[in-house]
Amino acid sequence: MSKPTIGLMSPGDMAHTIADVLVGKGHRVVTVLSGRSDLTKTRAERAGMEDIADLTALVSESDFIFSIMPPEQAESFAADIAATIKESGESAVFVDCNAISPDTTLSIETKMKKVGATMLNVGIIGPPPGRGPLTKFYASGKNVDLISFVDGDGIKFQPIGDDITKASAIKMCYAALTKGMMTLHTGVLVTAELLGISEEIQNEIAESQKFHWEAMNKRVSMYACDAGRWAGEMDQISETFGAAGTTPNLHKGAADVFRLLDASPLSVETRETYDKNRTMQQSIEIYAETARKIKDGNRAAE
Repeated sequence: MSKPTIGLMSPGDMAHTIADVLVGKGHRVVTVLSGRSDLTKTRAERAGMEDIADLTALVSESDFIFSIMPPEQAESFAADIAATIKESGESAVFVDCNAISPDTTLSIETKMKKVGATMLNVGIIGPPPGRGPLTKFYASGKNVDLISFVDGDGIKFQPIGDDITKASAIKMCYAALTKGMMTLHTGVLVTAELLGISEEIQNEIAESQKFHWEAMNKRVSMYACDAGRWAGEMDQISETFGAAGTTPNLHKGAADVFRLLDASPLSVETRETYDKNRTMQQSIEIYAETARKIKDGNRAAE
């Protein structure tokens, strides 16, 4: 029995490593690279992905379409796939793997149901495959075992039932903690720099909050690489928390911090190119200067 062909959009840092695993398992993995950056094309080539013409070809040649992209693009991409299914008469199982709220998940499911397409939902937890602990695919929706073929080689398939929103809910709650903590760390350090107490607060954190201090030093310098995408994820988490009845406000602030980092000069870096020799303090000074410029610009506009 031949293995299913996987359409995957789009080959970012996470997605292209997943594609590499699937290609290694013997799957044909296809994508659309027209108009994409040189970095994206390089990642796709590295993973052994096949470039095809357009979304019509993606739908007609794929048994499954995995959507792995910045969350603010997820719903419009799903709408494009639904429209392509309707126009072409072809179909594929649509697997949304994005950091989106349960409400956004239901909206996408409605689009797929209208054109008779099956949808499954995946919440990805962990680093890309091969970079540490297992990459967990929390999967929900009816007949979710259709995608059990992803299991193995650094990916752990974890089905969690028929309710399609469950995987999104897990992703939202988990990322609310992990990425929320990233913004708390960064916000504290940048604010301390702006208030002129960097040395004092860093000494105190290093002495009394060793867990947080180690995390700050290890990661704060690279957050700008992904900050633009993560800001959209915080928006989805804010929506999730608000709809659940807690508060949307925590992660509205987290989104603001990521947008600050995305506005900094360091946002042009990628995971492959960021300066590993730059110290945390050097990064904080750059972030703080960006905050000053934004504040001054807002004052000038008043």
